[in-house]
Amino acid sequence: MLTLLFDIDGTLIRTHGAGKAAMETALRSAFGVADINDSVPYSGRTDRAIGRDLLAVHGVEVTEANVTRLTETYLVELPHQLAKLGGEVCRGVREVIAATHNRPDVLLGLLTGNVRRGAATKLSHFGLWDFFTVGGFGDHHFDRDDVARSAVQSAERHLGRPIDPNQVWVIGDTPLDISCARAVGAKAVAVATGWHSHAELLAHNADLLLHDLGDVAGLLSTWGIR
Repeated sequence: MLTLLFDIDGTLIRTHGAGKAAMETALRSAFGVADINDSVPYSGRTDRAIGRDLLAVHGVEVTEANVTRLTETYLVELPHQLAKLGGEVCRGVREVIAATHNRPDVLLGLLTGNVRRGAATKLSHFGLWDFFTVGGFGDHHFDRDDVARSAVQSAERHLGRPIDPNQVWVIGDTPLDISCARAVGAKAVAVATGWHSHAELLAHNADLLLHDLGDVAGLLSTWGIR
């Protein structure tokens, strides 16, 4: 069974910073933070890790209760930021999904740092959520590699059997997407549709490096889909 695990932000969609804006608005409203310190990296990381670091850098005690409070406030704010900032589905995404989602020999899933409810909100905004059957999310993990392991476990639970890592592809736009693919023995497609340029991604040795997902026929051929 070919298993395709897609990152969300910068890979499937671009939200023009809606997630970051929602997280920062949540930090202000939930904890009274006036000035946002922009030193916390977002690219490729889990919401849980981002939330932890945002609390720490702004002097808010990092407790489970505070992480939950920040996350819940973010989830309320996220739809408003999506409506305000717009965004788009990345080139080729709808065509790749259309060519794969109804096939009995292909399993579509997500491998994302977004918490599950945030992933659902973002992808539902663009009409994409219902195409993905399994997934690993950023609700419980700080490390992207653990999210990858969770995504593989989700696929195996769905299928009721182990899956061959050689039949798993992780599709993402950051170096962390490539490294987490390696952590589970999967192959990686890197796309330069997010924050990282083609040249930056080149140094991380993905199995396939693309400017975008526009060459649908070429992708299907790479995956052995006919």
